[in-house]
Amino acid sequence: MPHVVIKCFPGRSEEVKKACADKVAADIAETLGVNLTSVSVAIHEVNKEDWPHVYHEEIMTDKDLYKDPGYTCD
Repeated sequence: MPHVVIKCFPGRSEEVKKACADKVAADIAETLGVNLTSVSVAIHEVNKEDWPHVYHEEIMTDKDLYKDPGYTCD
């Protein structure tokens, strides 16, 4: 614990996704005061046409959302 799930459009290389996961894990470990070995990160690719579902059904309904998106998905 903790576990982080990142959702993004496809198209990034495995190298870029690994670098992102490493940086996120390091920041989470430092900020929350846990060992880096306790942090796991998943990256789920979501096609652009499917993003409205993520936006409306997952992001905008999340009662624990600490960082609002700076965009709308209309």
